[in-house]
Amino acid sequence: MTTRLPSSTTSRLSTAPSSIKPRQLSHLHAQLAQLSANLADLENLLRMTSVQAESVRGLGAFHGGLFMAASKVLGEETIAGGQKGDK
Repeated sequence: MTTRLPSSTTSRLSTAPSSIKPRQLSHLHAQLAQLSANLADLENLLRMTSVQAESVRGLGAFHGGLFMAASKVLGEETIAGGQKGDK
């Protein structure tokens, strides 16, 4: 059995500019200004993050080089120490 909801005779509020109150417009304008400011802040933060990511990448490469050099030096000392112990 199908039930039908009674049709509503109340009309929906129009979203036409003539029915929007000036207070609502000023509120929307303030929200848009805040959103625009937040987007500008986000853009600056993303730019700074990009610069910092490049610096971290360079730092990682530098550390990798130090680890490889230390490994080579310590490896040579281990080999040299092992050869001295054999003699």
